[in-house]
Amino acid sequence: MKRETAIDQIENQTDPYDILVVGGGATGLGTAVDAASRGHRVLLMEQGDFAMGTSSRSTKLVHGGVRYLKQGNISLVLEALRERGLLYRNAPHLVHNMAFVIPNYKWWEGPFYGVGMKVYDSLAGKLGLSPSKVLSKKEVVEAIPTVETEHLTGGVVYHDGQFDDARLALNLAQTAVGCGACVVNYMKCVGLIKENDAVVGVRARDQETGAEYEIRAKAVVNATGVFVDELRQQDDPDATGIIAVSQGIHVVLPKSFLPGNAAIMIPKTEDGRVLFCVPWHDRVVVGTTDTPLKHHSLEPRALKEERDFIMEHAAKYLSKDPAPEDVLSIFAGLRPLVKSGDASNTAALSRDHTILVSHAGLITVTGGKWTTYRKMAEDVVDQAEMVAGVENRDCVSKHLQIHGWTQTDIPEKNLSLYGSEAAAIRQLGQEQDGLNTPLHPRLPYWKSEVVWHAKEEMARTVEDVLSRRTRALLLDAVASAEAAETTAKLMAEVLNKSEDWIQEQVQSYRKFAKGYVFLEPESILG
Repeated sequence: MKRETAIDQIENQTDPYDILVVGGGATGLGTAVDAASRGHRVLLMEQGDFAMGTSSRSTKLVHGGVRYLKQGNISLVLEALRERGLLYRNAPHLVHNMAFVIPNYKWWEGPFYGVGMKVYDSLAGKLGLSPSKVLSKKEVVEAIPTVETEHLTGGVVYHDGQFDDARLALNLAQTAVGCGACVVNYMKCVGLIKENDAVVGVRARDQETGAEYEIRAKAVVNATGVFVDELRQQDDPDATGIIAVSQGIHVVLPKSFLPGNAAIMIPKTEDGRVLFCVPWHDRVVVGTTDTPLKHHSLEPRALKEERDFIMEHAAKYLSKDPAPEDVLSIFAGLRPLVKSGDASNTAALSRDHTILVSHAGLITVTGGKWTTYRKMAEDVVDQAEMVAGVENRDCVSKHLQIHGWTQTDIPEKNLSLYGSEAAAIRQLGQEQDGLNTPLHPRLPYWKSEVVWHAKEEMARTVEDVLSRRTRALLLDAVASAEAAETTAKLMAEVLNKSEDWIQEQVQSYRKFAKGYVFLEPESILG
């Protein structure tokens, strides 16, 4: 997957695309995969990097949604559990079965949650991962050695999926390209092309070169997440906003805070959310909050009250209270929730997806969550076929293997996420001395991976590599800043960049990484 190839295709495309997707997050990428796998001519453009926003900042779960079961939204739970099972089969290199323990501190919680999780199991049916069961206090401590034991009476264990969100997004981009789509990052939609009051394409600007393009399409899909209203209002200045933005934050702690392989799930906190402590890449991700925001940005930051909330709740359920100096990284993501009545309580808003078609034919898809991205894509492509006036073709994505699919055991933990491409990265490192060596002593990555990202995965900046191609920024923000110069030099050789580019990238990334450090060490991040 090479950006130069995509630009060449855009410049030489003479006929309109059947479907043009604006937005390279989970929903947009899923839409490109679905449409291309049906045989349509597809272009996807993303103004930054793939999964640069919400789609790389999730709780790293592929789940049915226990909280939605409590809300009585059985249809959403059923859909999510079905999609969880399909994704588990279609991307086994990225999606894994994980045990979640609900510790009980009141006598009635065991039977209450035990019955609830049996319902959850039954809704999953044949696509279930493993059955839930009630645990004794001893069994809870065996599964979660660092759980708070004061007043602990027992627990319930159930199973859901865990994954790497940004790597899945990248694999979806590669899957779309493999199905014939043109996919490009750092290409911004700067306006819509309209003829006879109908949307017939977009004006786009290459963020790297400044070149501008008029790109025609029979149908345009607005999959820009929290920014969908901006594009809708370019189509219709009087369009009423439909998005209520909710912020969720996570802190990342060392593995010692949750040394086992099971996660902790707390069904209800003060703000009405579920709280998770999830093992991930030999770290622990703790989150999330649900904070309504009036404004949104490309790079959200955790609020002080959110930071305090997560740290206080982590201390309630872990035997060792995490301190600020323990936090390896802190990150924030924005949820595009569809307004419904009083949007001030975002925790109560549904995560169902919504599809709107404007009078001019602009198709907007928003809401939903990572787990249901494939179903969202199927639904929006069904609509796009009608708008575009192209042949209606059956969806084939339910059983489409995602790029990297393999069931082969990969011994190197850092290469397992690449699935079927692990061997090629290993070989790349063997061809050049020193590449199959650590990028940084506190990070689980090889230098050869950086070269691969620049050569084959459309990585254009140091941030692309350290934030999304690898997850260095989330695993240890300070270490990632220390690795920035080595990363820039490796990329510069592949991308034919100058020493000035290297220095600009290093400075830019180190400034960026400051926003992910709980306690800011100025001497390191400068």
